[in-house]
Formats: sequence, structure tokens, C-alpha cells
Amino acid sequence: MRLQLDLDLDALGDDAPAEASRILRHWADVLGRTDLEAPARHDLLGRGPAPVGTLTLASTSAQDPKAVLHRYLRGLREALLWKVDGLGERDARWPMTPTGTNLLGLLKHVASVESEYLGLVFGRPFPEQLPWSAEDAEDNADMWAWPEEDVRSVRDLAIRVWSHGDATIEALELDAPGHVHWWGENGADVTLHTVLVHVVTEVARHTGHADILRELTDGARGLREGGTNLPPVEEDYWVAHVARLQQVAEEADARDL
Repeated sequence: MRLQLDLDLDALGDDAPAEASRILRHWADVLGRTDLEAPARHDLLGRGPAPVGTLTLASTSAQDPKAVLHRYLRGLREALLWKVDGLGERDARWPMTPTGTNLLGLLKHVASVESEYLGLVFGRPFPEQLPWSAEDAEDNADMWAWPEEDVRSVRDLAIRVWSHGDATIEALELDAPGHVHWWGENGADVTLHTVLVHVVTEVARHTGHADILRELTDGARGLREGGTNLPPVEEDYWVAHVARLQQVAEEADARDL
């Protein structure tokens, strides 16, 4: 990977050295909490805040598309697992939306989905029976932990499913054929490439749900363990920030009358 910094010193104003130092200190902290293996482009902001440059992470060599998709999938799995870690049985299971969305249920659902897409679809069924995924199971049976389950058992199941899915990804080429029998009346023929894109998208969606549920549960937040991807500010900043957003929303509502 190559890190390239492009900073327009002429755009920094009268105290360009101090402003450049501030920007570099900020990004030195951010990079310490960033996946440096993932290509990315970020705007560098002045106090305006107008863009005054860019920071780019780019690959120095061509990457295997399957390896890229697999790496992103692994990162999402780890983040989702982290969102459940440290919680007791009550908080991990507690429904946080009017439709019952809960953290442990999200982990169970993601594991169930992967067991099918990276197992059954390619003729490599996950060896354990998952009764909540059966055709005659009740609606949403995979979206909550049953009384006989606990955080440890769901967590361990997810890890076993992911190990099985990893073996499928490693064994097959991106153009390997599969069949999703639940897509449409007669199902759909797919490739591993299509399924990986679908699974990464699905897991990302549910990991985003988990981000919000965990913050609402105990205030824990962050993109990944050891890196919040949030500005390094004190808690008072967030209190004031939320109050400001509420005020803006109220004023916008008043204008809409």
C-alpha cells in the first residue's frame, strides 16, 4: 500500500505552519485507528471547513478480487462479534425496536444466512441442523436467541459457520457455479462472486444495525475494536452536538409549517 498526502499550503491562511501541524496531528491519530490495507481517499479539511488537500491510500499492486471481498467480510464479522462481546444475557437479547431487533439475534441471523449462501448454495451444506432456518420454522425464528441458547452458544455457532464459509471461499474460484433455490420461483443460478457481494452487503447492513443497538444499550461505539472512527473529543462535545442537531431539527420543522 502507498500513502500519499497532498496539502495545499497556500490554502491554509496566514498561519500555514500551525494549521498544517494541526491537520497532520489529527490524521496521525486517525491513521492509528484505520485499516491501512483498504484503499481509501479522504479530504483534508481546513478550519473553514473547506478541503485543503487529500490523503490517499492506494494499492501498489493488483489485488485478487476474491481476497478483497473475503477480507472485507472477515472485518465485518469481527465487528459484529465485538458488538455482542461484554454484554450480559439480558442486554444482548433485549429488543430495541418495535419489530424486536436485538444484538444477539443479529449475530444469529448473520450466521444462519452465511451457512446457506456459503454452504448449501454450492453443494457444501453446513453440517449442523439449524431448526430456525427450516422451511416450516416460524417467522423471524433466526432473529432472536431461543431460551435454550445463550450468548456463548450463539457466538460459538457463528464462529463455526464462518469457518465453514471460509473453507468454501478458499476452495472455489469466483466463477464457481451455485444455485440459490429461494431466489424466485425456480431459484437462480449464481457464481461465488455474486454470492460474496450479496453476503458482504447483507452483513454490512446488519453490522450497521448492531452499531446503533450497542450504542443505545450501554454507550459503546466504534467501527472496530481499538478504533472508533470518531473524532477524538470529550463526551461534552457529543452532548452539545446532539443538542445542536435537535435545535436545527426544531427550527427546520417550524419553517415547514
